[in-house]
Amino acid sequence: MPSVAFHTLGCKVNHYETEAIWNLFQKHGYERKEFGKSADVYVINTCTVTNTGDQKSRQTIRRAIRKNPDAVICVTGCYAQTSPAEVMAIPGVDIVVGTQDRKKLIGYIEQYRKEREPINGVTDIMKAKVYEELDVPSFTDRTRASLKIQEGCNNFCTFCIIPWARGLLRSRKPGNVIQQAQQLVDAGYKEIVLTGIHTAGYGEDMEDYNFAALLRDLEAKVEGLSRLRISSIEASQITDEVIDVLNRSHLIARHLHIPLQSGSDRVLRRMRRRYTTAFFAEKIAELRQALPDFALTSDVIVGFPGETEEEFQETYDFIRKQRFSELHVFPYSQRTGTPAAQMPDQVSDDVKHDRVSRLIQLSNRLSGEYAAKYKDQVLEVIPEEPFHHHEADGYFVGFTDNYLKVRFQYPSHDIVGKLVRIKLVKTGYPINEGRFVRVLDEGETPVTTF
Repeated sequence: MPSVAFHTLGCKVNHYETEAIWNLFQKHGYERKEFGKSADVYVINTCTVTNTGDQKSRQTIRRAIRKNPDAVICVTGCYAQTSPAEVMAIPGVDIVVGTQDRKKLIGYIEQYRKEREPINGVTDIMKAKVYEELDVPSFTDRTRASLKIQEGCNNFCTFCIIPWARGLLRSRKPGNVIQQAQQLVDAGYKEIVLTGIHTAGYGEDMEDYNFAALLRDLEAKVEGLSRLRISSIEASQITDEVIDVLNRSHLIARHLHIPLQSGSDRVLRRMRRRYTTAFFAEKIAELRQALPDFALTSDVIVGFPGETEEEFQETYDFIRKQRFSELHVFPYSQRTGTPAAQMPDQVSDDVKHDRVSRLIQLSNRLSGEYAAKYKDQVLEVIPEEPFHHHEADGYFVGFTDNYLKVRFQYPSHDIVGKLVRIKLVKTGYPINEGRFVRVLDEGETPVTTF
């Protein structure tokens, strides 16, 4: 039986697509090996979001070539899409496919074995108009299922290379989304995370269907789904209709990840983000009426070209005032090929790192404050894995619908992936202590508001 090994760099979408590519190999009789072991085929799914992403992608490709020089080395993903010539120039790379045409990989491998000539299968992503269907019936790590609903982005923020790596926005057919959601629930998943490159932009390329309609249909048509999470939503995509759906829903998790990037209007303009801080704040206020006390997480870039101490302070104050519950903080990274990389007044690394650490301290404090509100409350958790701690055998860890990480004790392993009630006895960040109350029965409606 031929073997294949995978290595994925970058975001959740890449991890989803690696599972989809593994599904294709599985259907062709391959067994899956660990990446560090010798395999007949290696597939490296690359990232290009930063220059470091490119570098890590190259290092990983070389590692596979060293592991088994006779293997077929396939490179796919965003770095392969934006820089196919660079990838093809690495001695030992046999097949390069970008962020389209992954279904052709098996055929390319057979062709390569016959002809022994390197294959460049990268096409012009800007011409791609149709969502590429890639099915994932189940995931290697069993408890939360991602469901990719769209591809590409039309925004062209000045710091971002992604439209050039992923192309313009294309949405998956609603029927296919519903069908795959049902397949995942039937495979035992209680929670589905909707994901994409610009997830809530879903439907912007359709005439009479949109993201809110998809959320409604998933809730109405997928039988047995307990929890639906939105991986990310832009402030500009939070329409009155979306807010209405969140208000009525019994399934949508009380957690929204809304990328802020900066809390200074001047920086937002230089980033070419499509909102002001006032607009962002207004959307948060509306959401808090529809989803009271939801967990608000976000991405922030500090040290964007020209960011002054005053502009950073505006960001800091905005985040504190809006009570975000957790931040992903990134120092600005010059990405070759983006307008921001050419901007004057690049900020020094020392200043960036100082600002990053100040924001992380704020984030940790806000996370602790958010969790503290739930002390002694009973919340629903989907246990994901045993929590191995030096003294803590018999502990499991999982997330509540409002994204609090909880560990609790339970005597046996058959709890993983179930929906259970846990009482929070001690709160903190990054983890909370819970006490097991009970497992929800099959078919019992989860309660998302207490």
